[in-house]
Amino acid sequence: MSEEIMTIREMCDAFGVTPRTLRFYEAKELIFPVREGQKRLYNKTDRARLKLILRGKRFGFSLEEIRQLLEMYYLDDQQATQLTRTYEIAKDRLADMVKQRDELTDAIKDLESQLRWGEKMLASMNNDALRAAAG
Repeated sequence: MSEEIMTIREMCDAFGVTPRTLRFYEAKELIFPVREGQKRLYNKTDRARLKLILRGKRFGFSLEEIRQLLEMYYLDDQQATQLTRTYEIAKDRLADMVKQRDELTDAIKDLESQLRWGEKMLASMNNDALRAAAG
């Protein structure tokens, strides 16, 4: 097998995805493997696109946003439009992630405080029970 072409199994192993995931991305027109009968063969472009898809998903981009960004690659502007739009989406996504992190941090602090209160209450109840049993 040439290094330029990979089978679906090789793609799955290389990127840690399932065949179902690759077929799904193909159905969503995000990657375009060559078909030889039932076989799917992936080239360097497919690998690059999959890498970008997985990175976009990790950052919370929607599949539609990813698809649109990938299509912008073919505009005749040295990818300026693609980079500009990616930057805008990424800034918005980062702001969302920071907000989520801050909300989670607050929730963690609140839960830790509640657990400390619960520990004190349980200790107090246990002490009361021990005094009652001893008395």
